[in-house]
Amino acid sequence: MPSPPTALRHVNATRYVTPFREGGSLPGLVEADDLGMYVVKFTGAGQGPKVLVAEVVVGELGRALGLRVPELVSIELPAPIARYEADEEVQDLLNASGGLNLGIDYLPGAFGYDGSRPVPGPEAEAILWLDALTANIDRTWDNPNLLVWHRRPWLIDHGAALYFHHGWPSRAPNAQRFAAARFDADRHLLRAQAGDPASRHEEFAAVLDDSTLVRVVEMVPDAWLEPTEQLTDAEAVRAAYVEHLRARLDSPDAWLPGPAGGGSQ
Repeated sequence: MPSPPTALRHVNATRYVTPFREGGSLPGLVEADDLGMYVVKFTGAGQGPKVLVAEVVVGELGRALGLRVPELVSIELPAPIARYEADEEVQDLLNASGGLNLGIDYLPGAFGYDGSRPVPGPEAEAILWLDALTANIDRTWDNPNLLVWHRRPWLIDHGAALYFHHGWPSRAPNAQRFAAARFDADRHLLRAQAGDPASRHEEFAAVLDDSTLVRVVEMVPDAWLEPTEQLTDAEAVRAAYVEHLRARLDSPDAWLPGPAGGGSQ
């Protein structure tokens, strides 16, 4: 069995192919020097690099749990890549995103989850548990963020999770506040299939031990970690992410959804 990754694989963008206009951040399809195609989330988008941090942390936690997540890479965007882009909005975004961006392996032929091939119960429990742990509000029928590829579900788009870091510039980190925050599972895409996520908390929490939390947070490039008055460097920011996740793992009664049909808690 291969060792889990300790860093994002790095590639260089060679060609901007086309934008995806479904999301507000205007991700784009980009070809890289490894001949791969990646859906790129740009640092110059309005939501900023914290969205990329959430994508990496939640995606790699999901991978550690055995869930299917497309490979995440750091992708270097050279300045000339915007030269031949006719769309001014896209050109501005590319010009604002020079350097490291996040690439998500493109799954050709994948389609959005519509419930016609339900996710098996044990897998649905793991997905709902992960979303509850990371406060991911986006896995709903309004915004499924679940693809079906080769008849299997793949998790994408975790930028809305870990909401607590958006408050760091103006207030000090508070891991206990996040640990106690309730998660409303009623609108979750897989609520009906996920029989009782709470019954599997010990199993999942054992996988996400301290060494795994540290490894996953270490995978985030320094360039995306924004210091604050309280968190003065990248290592302090990393430690805050680990502290918040550990505090939440240690307080399951506050946020864990109960059995399906029994409400959010």
